[in-house]
Order: sequence, then C-alpha cells, then structure tokens
Amino acid sequence: MKGRINQKKKISLYLPSLRGGGAERVMLNLARGFAEKGHVVDLVLAKAEGPYLNEVPEGIRVVDLNASRVLKSLPGLTRYLRKERPAVLLSALNHANIIALWAHKMARVSTKIAISVHSTLSISSQKATSIRGRLIPHVIRIFYSWADYIVAVSQGVAEDLAHHANLPRDMIKVIYNPIITPELLEKAKELLNHPWFNNKGLPVILGVGRLNKAKDFPTLIRAFNLVCKQRSVRLLILGEGEERPQLESMISELGLKKEVMLPGFVDNPFNYMYNSAVLVFSSAWEGLPTALVEAMACGCPVVSTDCPSGPAEILENGKYGPLVPVGNAEALAQSIISVLDKPPDPLSLQQRAAEFSLDKICRQYLEIIL
Repeated sequence: MKGRINQKKKISLYLPSLRGGGAERVMLNLARGFAEKGHVVDLVLAKAEGPYLNEVPEGIRVVDLNASRVLKSLPGLTRYLRKERPAVLLSALNHANIIALWAHKMARVSTKIAISVHSTLSISSQKATSIRGRLIPHVIRIFYSWADYIVAVSQGVAEDLAHHANLPRDMIKVIYNPIITPELLEKAKELLNHPWFNNKGLPVILGVGRLNKAKDFPTLIRAFNLVCKQRSVRLLILGEGEERPQLESMISELGLKKEVMLPGFVDNPFNYMYNSAVLVFSSAWEGLPTALVEAMACGCPVVSTDCPSGPAEILENGKYGPLVPVGNAEALAQSIISVLDKPPDPLSLQQRAAEFSLDKICRQYLEIIL
C-alpha cells in the first residue's frame, strides 16, 4: 500500500466553486497537501469564482467548466474525465457529489471516484429551503452506492449518512478535515488593523461562518445581548450570506449597533481569532466545524453548541471548551462569561488542534483513495 501511495498519480478535486466556506477551504488544503506529496492535482470547478480563487497554491491547475449551475457542469465534467483520466476524482458537497457520480458513470473511465460528505444529511435536508435540497436524500439513496469511496468528516456525519441513505456503515470512512497548516499559524500573528483590538480591557467575542440558517447567529446575538448586561464586550461576526438583512435588523432592534459589527468575508480570519477573547460557535447543525479547530490552533478559547455533528468530537465532550444546547441563548451566555472569567490554557487547545494537521489528514486520504 505504501508503495502505491508514493507513486506519482493524477488526483482531481471537483467543487461547485471557491466561494468562502468550510468545504471549499478543506478541498483547497487537500489539493495543496496532495501536490506537496508529489501528485499532479487539478482543481475542477463548475464555475471558477469566489474569494478563495486567489488562494489556489502554485502548481495546481484550475479547470473552469464555466457552468451557470452545478447540474450544467455535467457534460463538461464528463468530457474532462474522458480526456484527462485521473487516478481519482474527489468531490465535495452533496449536490456536486451526485454530478460527479453521474459524470463518472457516463465517462466510462477507470478513474476511481471518492465523494466527501461535510454536513449532517438528515438536518441539512430537513432545513433546506429549495426543492433540490429536500430531494437530496432520495437521490443520495439511489446513487451514493456508485462511489468507490465515501468519506465523512466526522463520526456523527457518517452515522447519520449510513442511516438516512441506507448505506452500509463500513462503506463510509471517517477522516477529519485537514485544517491546520503552517501558513495558518503565520497568518494568526499578522498585525490586525482593527480599532476594536486596541483596547485590551474591552474583550471581543468572535463569530465566524456563512450568514445562513445553519450557523444560527440569531442565538449568538441574543446570547451576546445577555452578556452585555454583565460585561463590557463587543461582538464581531465574520462572514457573508443571505441572512445578513435579518441579522442587521435584529442588531438594530436590540440596540446593539455600537457593540456588534458584521464586516463580511475577510481574507485572514486567523489574526482575529488570535486576538479575540473567545470564539463562539452557535450552529444548529454542522459536519465538522472548521472554524472551531482554527480558533483552537490560534490559542483562542471556544464555546460551542452541541449540535450534530462535530463539536462534541472536536472538544472531546467539553474537555476543550463548553458545549451548550442548540438554540439556548441563556446557556450560551453563561458559558461565554465563564470562559471570559477563566480562559483555558492556550497550549492545550493548540495541541488538540494539531490532530487536524494537513500532513496527517492528507496521508489518511491517500491511504484510502490510492
């Protein structure tokens, strides 16, 4: 097996785009890790757009299928597989995984296909607002068995997928996300040019993620409002998304416009993590929350909801940070205050985060897909 892993292979990674998100960050890190281990890597995108395009490492070819929707990238991906014939095609995100499986079947090539699942299927489909999102579990039950390899990013995601997609549990491998890179630690210590971090006596609470229903930032804002009644603090939420108008309205209604800021997507969230008093993760559901591990790597204390799935695995059931019930603003506020009053040892957080290093996770992927 080891000899096969060390042989130079062509590995292709397929994604809808490089919009800012956890799965996109993971795939970029994997692309880089595979390339550093001597493999030829193509990053195949339904449409080459998004802020992470600027972060594609040198030596990795970006293939733009120039499709207006993921479904419309099917012909282009099929042609790509017939022409390039990579050893492995690895895809991420459920709707893209389906297209990858269809393209692989249509191309009739010897390429192995690996699909990765980054969210809890039962919850994400239940909360979906589109017809496509609600139909995904039914489509998955039909087509995921076509994959050569299925990778879930946490035990919780794997158990949920096996149950709701009617797949044998032993068909699904669990590999955590490759989150920690040397560059992350360097970026964490870059100078942060933001006025809120000039006053060390006024702690900044941080939230990070897409402004969408899954992240449940309303609960974080309500919890912050409760903390404000006992402490002088500020809240920064980094990210962009469709929930921005509702969040801005809520902040205004609570009279928190001076204490809460939504600066949008930032290129370097890591120096915010390094300088913040605590990162608070308020999600209603997840796969394996990247930002939680990134914050720990930066030595930033964390508080999280015990949502399905990932936080309890990362924090080892509360060993590395408090876990609170989903949607419970009061419990979230109490945990934030307890961490502000008695922060954990940064070194222990960093040691736990090292389990999610790029080198370690890439080796685990290569052992399976090659």
